Amino acid sequence: MRLSKEPMNPSLKKQIEREFAQVLADLKDVNEAETFMRDFFSQNDIETYAKRLAIAYWMKKNKGFIPTKLNLKVSSATVAWIKKAYTKPGFELAIKKMEADEWANQWADKIRGIVGKKE
Repeated sequence: MRLSKEPMNPSLKKQIEREFAQVLADLKDVNEAETFMRDFFSQNDIETYAKRLAIAYWMKKNKGFIPTKLNLKVSSATVAWIKKAYTKPGFELAIKKMEADEWANQWADKIRGIVGKKE
């Protein structure tokens, strides 16, 4: 879908964007989010946004420009754009969520290892 060249009423635009954000916030788990994404976005949209997030995460983890470009199959321009943008609040928020999940998974694995040894 392409955006109209005719601008929308700013008040209406703000309202519908806020509603969209509310729908996202109301998704209760990964399964609901995946269902929403598959039905609402094209596969190309999903891949584009997932790659943007992955690039930002890899930049934060200092994975390097070239490995990021080659592994994620993205252009130099895309990596450069995300490298400039990944310190913006929205990217930082998403990366913090990813890091928290990563930390939780690491501790869950450690706990499973400890509990498994006692049995």
